[in-house]
Amino acid sequence: MAFWTQLGLLLWKNFTYRRRQTFQLLIEVAWPLFIFFILISVRLSYPPYEQHECHFPNKAMPSAGTLPWIQGIICNANNPCFRYPTPGESPGIVGNFNASIVSRLFSDARRLLLYSQQDTSIKDVQKVLGKLRKLGNSSDLDLKLRDFLIDNETFSDFLHHNVSMPSSAVEELLDAGVNLQQV
Repeated sequence: MAFWTQLGLLLWKNFTYRRRQTFQLLIEVAWPLFIFFILISVRLSYPPYEQHECHFPNKAMPSAGTLPWIQGIICNANNPCFRYPTPGESPGIVGNFNASIVSRLFSDARRLLLYSQQDTSIKDVQKVLGKLRKLGNSSDLDLKLRDFLIDNETFSDFLHHNVSMPSSAVEELLDAGVNLQQV
């Protein structure tokens, strides 16, 4: 039997079946239309809203080192969404915490411990500990958050562009006092 003959017989059989079962034909047509109209009504009552693209701060994996991994967990615990690309999104950058206070403290401690064969390292450690004790005991120091940032650190740019804070609020934040005893 030829293809067109089989197709014609199949369509004729389908048409005859549908003509005899009018209630079933109405249900088969009305049910998808009913569901479609429900979808249209939901879409009209809850229109979609525009969401800007999200850039999340990068988080280092444990293979990048313990310090970047812990900093990625602690510093990005709330998982914020930023409008603009974050500094760590460029390829090849493991973390953007390299210039943070904690990283600098660990690198200084590592440098002191690695060069412990020199005679002056013990004296340097004692000097650093003495200065830390002085800082901890003196509450009359007027330290600002700005004092802990290095010159090229992008913290203020980060707050201004990614968090959309006005420049005046960023300046007030950078001029906020730091209590070393609480830190």
